[in-house]
Amino acid sequence: MEYATLLRKHIEEIIAVTDDEFNIILNHFNYKTISRKAYLIEAGQKVLSEFFVISGLLKAFMFDDAGREHIVQFAMENWWISDYPAYKMQGRGEICVQALEPCIVLELSWENKQKLCALIPKMYQFHNVKAFNGFVALQKRVLSLLKNAAKEKYDLLFEQYPELFQRISKTMIAHYLGVSRETLSRLTLGK
Repeated sequence: MEYATLLRKHIEEIIAVTDDEFNIILNHFNYKTISRKAYLIEAGQKVLSEFFVISGLLKAFMFDDAGREHIVQFAMENWWISDYPAYKMQGRGEICVQALEPCIVLELSWENKQKLCALIPKMYQFHNVKAFNGFVALQKRVLSLLKNAAKEKYDLLFEQYPELFQRISKTMIAHYLGVSRETLSRLTLGK
């Protein structure tokens, strides 16, 4: 049960839990294996869960009216992913979540999250810290998209997540940065 060890380590980066508490926590998650290119969430689907990545890589994305792909988020090991507005409202989502590699994830439904936090109140603190950190990262990304030139966006992404560049195509990097594939190719000449 290596996944249990990884989840516990992840949680204990923020809060301490006893063995009994962790067993309760673990019982609120569902273990899932996802094949490459499979979807966890499809646009228009009711979103009832978020996912903690044990292994593999996923992307959250949408297509605009012109059919262009826009990648909102990547999620690799120890990251969480969902269509969060839809998850919070338990409504239909606008984005897709797809595996880019074979993945193992732990699924946490909204209902189980609420039950878990009621049983172990310090889990509210854990989820609050994770949500706040996610908000900070999202705001930094939006500001970068608004103020930085393509080269600066690329360099920041590479500096923050160099391992990502070994796992995804340049086309996906371009979709994430909001630049054309051609622009990205010019930026990366010599890299």
